Amino acid sequence: MTHKRSAGLLLFRRTDGSPAEPGVEVLLGHMGGPLWSGRISGDWAIPKGEYGPEETPRDAARREFTEEIGLPPPEGEYLPLGEVRLSSGKLVTIWAVEADLDPALMVPGTFTLEWPPHSGNVQEFPELDRVAWCTPEMAQTMLIPSQLPFLERLLVLLKA
Repeated sequence: MTHKRSAGLLLFRRTDGSPAEPGVEVLLGHMGGPLWSGRISGDWAIPKGEYGPEETPRDAARREFTEEIGLPPPEGEYLPLGEVRLSSGKLVTIWAVEADLDPALMVPGTFTLEWPPHSGNVQEFPELDRVAWCTPEMAQTMLIPSQLPFLERLLVLLKA
């Protein structure tokens, strides 16, 4: 059985902190659409999306960043954060990139969905309805649980 694959970019920026513990923030997106409306805990995600066999994971991560955020992917060193296989079987691959981005510049991509279900009414919703810079502590409560390993790997990588 062939499982779906997804790839994305986790942007991070360094912030003022103590010399012993420099600060860092990560850019997360709140999932758009009616299913996630009004929620704030466990419904933020790393910008990512699915890809097929004709595309490399890194190329897909860059394309998906542009599709979801509406801005070109940042240049810089792409730090591999590895893969996580979800309970559904989907394989998610993420890279971290140090960059700064103004959340106000985001122009989200959209998707269509029949809403309410079985109504025959098709509506368009943003893939991500907002993005925000978050401290690691905030991100641990905001991220969907399956993506927490990527945050943990980034923090270990930055301490090395």
